[in-house]
Amino acid sequence: MLLTNIQVATMEGEGCGLIPDGVIALRGGRIGWVGPHTDLPDDMAGQDSRDLGGRLVTPGLIDCHTHLVHGGDRAREFEMRLEGASYEDIALAGGGILSTVRDTRAASVEDLVAAALPRLDALLAEGVCTVEIKSGYGLDIETELDMLRAARALERHRKVRVVTSFLGAHAVPPDYDGRADDYLEEVCLPALRAAHREGLVDAVDGFCEGIAFTPAQIERVFEAAQALGLPVKLHAEQLSHLGGTALAARHGALSADHVEYATADDARALARSGSVATLLPGAFYTLHESQLPPVAAFRRHGVPMALATDANPGSSPLFSLLLAMNMGCTLFRLTPQEALSGTTRHAARALGLADAGRIAPGMRADLAVWDVGHPAELSYRIGFNPLHQRWFNGEIA
Repeated sequence: MLLTNIQVATMEGEGCGLIPDGVIALRGGRIGWVGPHTDLPDDMAGQDSRDLGGRLVTPGLIDCHTHLVHGGDRAREFEMRLEGASYEDIALAGGGILSTVRDTRAASVEDLVAAALPRLDALLAEGVCTVEIKSGYGLDIETELDMLRAARALERHRKVRVVTSFLGAHAVPPDYDGRADDYLEEVCLPALRAAHREGLVDAVDGFCEGIAFTPAQIERVFEAAQALGLPVKLHAEQLSHLGGTALAARHGALSADHVEYATADDARALARSGSVATLLPGAFYTLHESQLPPVAAFRRHGVPMALATDANPGSSPLFSLLLAMNMGCTLFRLTPQEALSGTTRHAARALGLADAGRIAPGMRADLAVWDVGHPAELSYRIGFNPLHQRWFNGEIA
C-alpha cells in the first residue's frame, strides 16, 4: 500500500527530515520506500493507495522510560509534597517506592495487567507504538518476575511493542534495611538471572542515588548484566551527583536517565560512550525540582537526548508523551525538533532498537498520522491530542 498526500517527518539526517509532498510505501509491515511524490518509482505507481489529506506522518512515538506496571497509587504523597515534604522525607518515612512495593506484592499478574492497560491506552491514544516498562516495585524474586511477565503480557492485549528493563536495584526493601549488599546478593542478582532464563528482560537498570544504591553497588549489577549479555541503563544524577552517569558511560550504557545533576564532564563521557541522555521532565515538575539538566552541554558535545514520561505512581504520574514533549520544551528549553527527535530516533537508540524511530526503507511501519501542519505543533499545544491514526506493523491500530 502507498500512503500519499502527506508531509513526512522521516527523522533522518538533519532536523526532522521533512518531505513536504511525500509518499510512504508499506511492504510486509515494513517501510518499502519513502520519498517525494515526484520521485515515486514507476513500478509502485499502480499500487493501492490511501490519500491522507496532507497530514503530517511521523514515526510512531516511543516512550523509552516508564514504570507502567505497578499496584496501587500514591495520591496521598502528592498531598504530602504540597504540604512541604521532600521526596527523600517521604521515602525515609516508608513511603515512596516502598509503598508501591507493598501494593505490587499484593497483586497477581492478572491484576497488574488489568491496572496497566488504561495507562498504556493513554499512551497509545497519542501515537505511541513502543513502550519501555521496568520492574522494580517487587524487590523480591517472584514479584519482580511477575512485573516483567505482566509487561510482556500487554503485547497480547494491545498492538504495541514492549521493551522490558529489569530494575531490581530500585530500592532497598525494609527487611534489608542497612544491608543493601546482602539484598543485591540474595534477591536482586538471583532475580535478574531468573528473569533472563525466562526471557523476560531486554535490559538492566538501576537507581544510583543516596536513597538507593551507590555506584559501587550498581557496578555489581552491571557486571552481572553484562555477563548475561544484557545491555544496561541507569537512573543517574536525579537528586544529587554521585557519579552514576560516569559509571553508565564506562559500561557503555544505552542511556543515563534523569541526569539533572550531570556535569559537562558527564556530557563528554556520554558522548564518548555513545550513550543517550534521557530527560524526564515529568519527575522534575512533580518534585518541584530546580536543578536543570545540562542541555547546553549535551548539545555542545553531541549527546543524543531522549525524552520520556517516566510514567509512575509517585514522582511522575504522567501518561501523556505529548505533554512530556511540551514540558521538555518549556522546562528544559528543548526545541520542538529536539522533543520530536527525543521521542522517536533518540528514544529508539535509548532502547537499543535499530528498526524504529525513523521512516526509512527496512524500518518497522509503525507510524503516527497527525492533524497538524508542522511538526512543532506536537510540542506546542497543551492538553490537545491531534492524532488522526496510529499505524502499527503496517496496519491501522
